[in-house]
Amino acid sequence: MVAASPVSFDRLYQLFSDDGKQAPTREKLRTVLEELENDYCHSGIELVHVGSGYRFQARKEVASWISRLWDEKRPRYSRALLETLAIIAYRQPITRGEIEKIRGVAVSTNIVRTLIEREWARVVGHRDVPGKPAIYATTKQFLDYFNLHSLSELPSLAELTDIDGLNTDLFADTHNDADSLTKATTVVEPEQENDQANHDVGSAADPSDEMSRDRSTIPALGDG
Repeated sequence: MVAASPVSFDRLYQLFSDDGKQAPTREKLRTVLEELENDYCHSGIELVHVGSGYRFQARKEVASWISRLWDEKRPRYSRALLETLAIIAYRQPITRGEIEKIRGVAVSTNIVRTLIEREWARVVGHRDVPGKPAIYATTKQFLDYFNLHSLSELPSLAELTDIDGLNTDLFADTHNDADSLTKATTVVEPEQENDQANHDVGSAADPSDEMSRDRSTIPALGDG
């Protein structure tokens, strides 16, 4: 409850490294974490496992009440930004040119900058083609913000068809073009190589227009 950010399992385990024989095994620690999750199942807060680790957070059922504690306005994002984020999530790793091909319009520099500043997307390398375009993928912070442990927890396209504003036509060729998008060699930046090895690829997202969300809910990429 006192950590400033989610705490990974390995970090939790290392906290006991100096206790010698009193240190719990990794299996025991996992059991305790599961017991904690169960202990809080009827509480207003919960222990959840997100991309960066474990954290306590308010349950979405009480989000409307807790949001009254915040005086600042929640950020709103344009449809163009949300569609861009959704495409990166579904089709990553992907270049800006490939995003523009799918959307049919240019992607503004401000949109890319916002996604990177929010730490929802990052450059993971450069495509080995003329111009060496940057390749984008989602981040662990993306998972943390949207209350997800891994990209596999994101809803499928079939589950998103009823969400207002989602243009599923943007992703209609996901399976058909997947191979062609990955045939070009990806050159991973040396300083990002280790991080990239631990980075999940292939998520889903829900673009919607001018929406905002409570921070304690699992979003459909509709608001911030």
